[in-house]
Amino acid sequence: MKLFFYPGSCSQVPLIVAHELGLSVQLVAVDLAKKQTADGRNFLDINPNGYVPALELDNGRVLTEAHVIGQYLTSLKPGNGLMPSGNGFEHFKMLELLNFITSEVHKSMGALFNPKLHPETRAATEQLLSRRLNYLVNKLSKHDYLTGDSFTLADAYLFVVLNWANWVKFDLSPFPVLQAFVQRVAARPAVKAAQADEAKNNA
Repeated sequence: MKLFFYPGSCSQVPLIVAHELGLSVQLVAVDLAKKQTADGRNFLDINPNGYVPALELDNGRVLTEAHVIGQYLTSLKPGNGLMPSGNGFEHFKMLELLNFITSEVHKSMGALFNPKLHPETRAATEQLLSRRLNYLVNKLSKHDYLTGDSFTLADAYLFVVLNWANWVKFDLSPFPVLQAFVQRVAARPAVKAAQADEAKNNA
């Protein structure tokens, strides 16, 4: 399997999952400005939307979207704890949480990357993001991770998105619970390995 990535982006989510599960993926860096891959391909031929991540299977089929790829990887090792399996209630609660991170946190934090964002629009976006983060603070005030005491796909996703705060100059200091969460996840061996892989394959 090939994982097309850009360092620090949401492509880090499935890479963390791969390391948590002991799965082997071949990393291929993408120049997002030129839409070129490190192995000389036109990235738009792989993902016409032009953004990472994309996972190319050995048979040539391609999956996109960070948490969807993460779910696929967890399906390769059932019972791993990162994603509740089957059609039980906890499975759908995890989907609910992943969708919340995608639509309410990722989307808002991602919007702050736009240098042309009008100051009033940025302020409104930051206010909305703060309200959404307070919902997650409530969850993390009770447990180390979003669904309890065990690390899951949702934690990997939230960790990556919260790390963008430094890049977009969004102040996380009003959310010490989230800052502690980021430090906790950053200390995981799989996260350190994923970040080291990114650095090595982006050289």
